[in-house]
Parts: sequence; structure tokens; C-alpha cells
Amino acid sequence: MTDQLHYYTIEKPSTAEYKERGSRFLAYAYPIQSVEDFKRNLQILKKEHPKAVHHCFAYRIGLDGNTFRLSDDGEPSGTAGKPILGQIDSKQIVNVLVVVVRYFGGTLLGVPGLINAYKTATALVLQLTPVIQKQVLVNYLLEFDYTKMNDVMIIVRQFGCEVIKQESQLFCSLQIGVPKGRVNEVEFKLKELQSVGVEAM
Repeated sequence: MTDQLHYYTIEKPSTAEYKERGSRFLAYAYPIQSVEDFKRNLQILKKEHPKAVHHCFAYRIGLDGNTFRLSDDGEPSGTAGKPILGQIDSKQIVNVLVVVVRYFGGTLLGVPGLINAYKTATALVLQLTPVIQKQVLVNYLLEFDYTKMNDVMIIVRQFGCEVIKQESQLFCSLQIGVPKGRVNEVEFKLKELQSVGVEAM
């Protein structure tokens, strides 16, 4: 899935449509970070498509690839969630959710037809959204006097860290994501500043 310093995911949501013998398969791809993101996106789609017969989905979250779920949502077992997840995995991307909303067209497609339709709809939507490489980040909590803010931010920018959360009063607390390959350098630089608390999360 990753070379451990980088991983691949999608940049932004996209949609695609596939039609098969009167049935419409609307595929939606989303970049997600958590199970909460998945739940929120699925709820929105169910509200948008209340008359659809099925809202089938699959997602894979996390760099180890162990957090995943799939659902046939009433379709015959193995005909929807599996082919959707198969397409996500064939692109070797993580932190991705694909939901395929089906409007039934009156003709039964049979198991092979359903597998093909869900697979094709997912392949189409994933072709439309750019795959991007992201750095694996290690989260740190920094605590320091606000007079050190400038020095800290220079290091944060120099090493391509991401600011996740920031609270500034007289005393500042900063949550940052440090690229995994640069953790030692960043730790060393921050500790050189003195009186900056550095804690891995």
C-alpha cells in the first residue's frame, strides 16, 4: 500500500454514472480520514437519493489498510461491496470511500451482471478523480512561550510539516504532522530551541 513514507489517495470527491439494462448506477468517490467521515457522506447521499433501492459502498482507511468495510445493502451477497473494494485496492489507494447508488430499471441483472455493473461504476468514478501522493505524517504536540512562535514556524515550514491545530495565548500549543522521513531532524531542531515542549502523540 505504501513505501511507509508516502501513501496514495484521491484529491477530491467525484461522481460518475453507469447504465445497464435500465438500471442506473451512480458512483460517488470521497477522500475520507475517519469512520465518522464515511457515516456523514453516506447519510448525505441517502437524503439526496431517498428513492434509490440500494446504497452499496466500500471504504479503506489508514496506512496499514486494516480499517475497511463493505456493504451489499440488500443486493445478493458479494455482488456490490466486494467489486467496489476491489477497484479501490487495484488503484492501491487508501482513505477512500466509494458509494454506488442504484436505481432499479425493472430488469434483473443476475449475479455476474451486478458484479460487472458495480465494478464498472467504481472504475469510472475513480478514473475521474486525480490520485495524489501524500506524505505519512507523525503527529506531535508542541508547547512553548509565544515569543518562540517565529522560530517554531520556521522549522515547521522548512521541513514541510502540517499544522493540524493551533491555540495561542501567552502560552502556545501547536499540533503538527511531521513527514515520517524527517522526524529525527525536526525533533533535533525543535529541541535546540530550548523551552519548547515536544511530545509525540
